[in-house]
Amino acid sequence: MTTLYQALMLILNVVWWIMIAHIIMSWLINFQVLNLRQPLVAQLWDGLSRLLEPLYRPIRSILPDTGGLDLAPLVVFIGIIVLQRALANNAGFFFGY
Repeated sequence: MTTLYQALMLILNVVWWIMIAHIIMSWLINFQVLNLRQPLVAQLWDGLSRLLEPLYRPIRSILPDTGGLDLAPLVVFIGIIVLQRALANNAGFFFGY
């Protein structure tokens, strides 16, 4: 069961860092530091968006329309933190204590 605990924590950490990269990249694109006409930037942006869209889409359908402010990443961040805390608080279940 230790492996399951470590795998779940690893998945949550990877999603966390992918979201951080996506958010920073969106800021750089919005402030025109990065340009989507560059092939590498466009491919990276498209790949990150495709990875995260299945997480964001259900949340966006529930949240009210806030104009240009997207709160879906914030909700996913809170969800990841809650899941990590729940796993850490129940680690005894995984380790057999």
